[in-house]
Amino acid sequence: MSAEEHHEVYAPDQLKPGNRKRAQRGAIISAAILILFFWGNQQGNTEKVWLVVIALGLIGVVIGDVVLRKAGLRPNDQ
Repeated sequence: MSAEEHHEVYAPDQLKPGNRKRAQRGAIISAAILILFFWGNQQGNTEKVWLVVIALGLIGVVIGDVVLRKAGLRPNDQ
């Protein structure tokens, strides 16, 4: 086989799609845990801003995924 004919080799389980519902639940649980860190021992508000922004980002990704799948712009097989 020459260098131009290089093909990637995958194990069969590497190409299996992940569990979408489990990933969505994990993102929402992670966002909830980040919000619980809101009541910590921070002195300033910078940490609180980052916690809220990251939590909203996670929730935004989940909502965006649901909306795109319902609109048919993303395949439902993953």
